[in-house]
Amino acid sequence: MTVYLSSPGNQMHASYLDGVPVLLSYALWSRWVDDYAPSFGRLLIDSGAFSELNSGVKVDGGAYREWAARWRCADAVAGLDDIAGDWRRSLRNYDLYGGFPTYHETDPPEFLDDLIPLARERGGWLGLGMLPETRQRRGGGRWLDDALSRVPDDLHIHGWALRGYADRPRLDSLDSTNWFRDAFKLRVSPMTAHLTPAECVEVVVKRYRREGRDVTPAVQTPSLFEN
Repeated sequence: MTVYLSSPGNQMHASYLDGVPVLLSYALWSRWVDDYAPSFGRLLIDSGAFSELNSGVKVDGGAYREWAARWRCADAVAGLDDIAGDWRRSLRNYDLYGGFPTYHETDPPEFLDDLIPLARERGGWLGLGMLPETRQRRGGGRWLDDALSRVPDDLHIHGWALRGYADRPRLDSLDSTNWFRDAFKLRVSPMTAHLTPAECVEVVVKRYRREGRDVTPAVQTPSLFEN
């Protein structure tokens, strides 16, 4: 599973992401990011729809499409979705500005059936998104499990901010918005205070990659032919 760390907020943060997968957001982009982007391990391009929801400032779809076209080395480009619940606006944006679609828990269940062929046309990626209050609520994974069961195996599924559900084997990639806070916790811990900030990020990335991985040894059953 690939875990993309969300856009760095400043040049110091960007310097810690050498060789690390990064989710690059148009809404959070600044000119200086271009100087560091070649050092990032992998790129996933996003419009910043969540920032739009929080700030109320609409993302210019045409400008996003032009900006996203620059990143030809990216693993994928996400479409400009409406995570507030307007699935019709999301669909219009996908048609106008391109990018792979995202199915949200606020969308009607039947909308997923329309997005699957679109996802195949857009590079084989499909996003899944849950509201923050649902992600953090116990039992909130029921919607996710149902969605995962309905997506064909040939599609790459990206879980937007769904690192808490890394144990779902059907998720192919995730992104993290908490990576810097998690790294800072290591910096202030007596056990790891000797690490540099970049080394703390490296530890966090390794932890993210291994979360949800089943390393329990298989139960060995006695052979019928053993004496």
